[in-house]
Amino acid sequence: MKMRLHSVKCIAISLTAVASAWSSNAYAQNKQTSYKFDFGSGKPKSGFTQVVASKVYTDSYGFDFGTSAQSVSRTGKTSGFITSDKPFYFSVAVPEGNYKVTLTLGDPQGTSQTMVKAESRRLMLEGTNTKSGEMKKVSFVVNVRMPEISTGGRVKLKPREVGKLDWDDRLTLEFTGAKPCIDAMEIEKVDDQITVYLAGNSTVVDQDDEPWAAWGQMIPRFFNPGVAIANHAESGLTLGSFLGSNRLDKVMSLIKPGDYLFIEFGHNDQKEKGPNDGAYKSYTERLKLFVSRAREHKAIPVIVTSTARRSFDENGKTVNTLGDYPDAARKVAREENVPLINLNKMVTQFYDALGVDNSKKALVHYPANTFPGQTKALEDNTHFNPYGAYELAKCIVEGIKANNLSLKKYLADTKPFDPSHPDPVESFNWPLSPKNSTVKPDGN
Repeated sequence: MKMRLHSVKCIAISLTAVASAWSSNAYAQNKQTSYKFDFGSGKPKSGFTQVVASKVYTDSYGFDFGTSAQSVSRTGKTSGFITSDKPFYFSVAVPEGNYKVTLTLGDPQGTSQTMVKAESRRLMLEGTNTKSGEMKKVSFVVNVRMPEISTGGRVKLKPREVGKLDWDDRLTLEFTGAKPCIDAMEIEKVDDQITVYLAGNSTVVDQDDEPWAAWGQMIPRFFNPGVAIANHAESGLTLGSFLGSNRLDKVMSLIKPGDYLFIEFGHNDQKEKGPNDGAYKSYTERLKLFVSRAREHKAIPVIVTSTARRSFDENGKTVNTLGDYPDAARKVAREENVPLINLNKMVTQFYDALGVDNSKKALVHYPANTFPGQTKALEDNTHFNPYGAYELAKCIVEGIKANNLSLKKYLADTKPFDPSHPDPVESFNWPLSPKNSTVKPDGN
């Protein structure tokens, strides 16, 4: 797996600075919902605001979190572009909502290769290339959210979420790739998108730090504008704690008719040992509650069975460590006539295809000193790395197509994917983001 460790430099991202923006004043100030930026040192296009490399984010827009880019001047098709051989962040202050981002990419005098991640490492654009002299426009939709709930109260965030880019008062893009060339950026709030809300745990959440990843942060790459992914999952959560932390209330305050609610839980639910807990008791009852709440708003619930853990028997075949929970999810889907994506089955096929040793390459298994500050080996059989998360997102895409969901017409990549024949890990290219952590996400 190509992860370009040599290009990573520890960049001090000030979480204090991010958290300080979480005030009612900050929310009230961020009312602008559209921007047009022209990068580079030449004359900007009409109607666009020029952004030079020295523009640091303050309370409106600019390069963020201690990162920077270089301005390159060109004549002819463009006034220039920004680029860097290290990842860099650009943020704009916006209210909550869905935003269509349109980028103009390319170098009139050379080639370019650009990857874009948004917020907490959501993959939006994967390795877009331009030929020498080619200029290309690409668009994607980013969901921006805040903890406040319009119907009252706020999401009860975990300490690990404070300062997380998914919950702040700005839209943040991370640019990386072999040679990113960003000529212009247009941002506009869009209210006509089908929004897919994700409710889940650490196997779904937008993981902030390398090398951790989950399918929920990879799935945006597979959709064209028309669909927005709003990932409300969080590590360590059960159906009950998702409810108790007001996350379902948050989703229900935003969801509209025709939107979707994808629900994947089980890993942490199976640890609840009260008299009313269990796959066919509290888990089933709460799954049905999530379904009914979505339907009350004329939204479409979709049940996703839990990802399998990496665990093999003596014959080298994956064994089920989730007990009755995948079966309970399937049972609820049948009884409630809800579309089901059997991710547990597909992940099992994925592990079996990779085998005992190779399957480690899909999860967080790394020897000591692979990442800055990592003095001990990382060995985790539940949480995925970017390659594994990307392959699981492809499984979700197959589930969308198999259920004939209306979302399928917005898919950006319709090539069939068979988890029994996964993509070679060596072919996966993932330029590392600046932040990394040796701390295992909550849950197991």
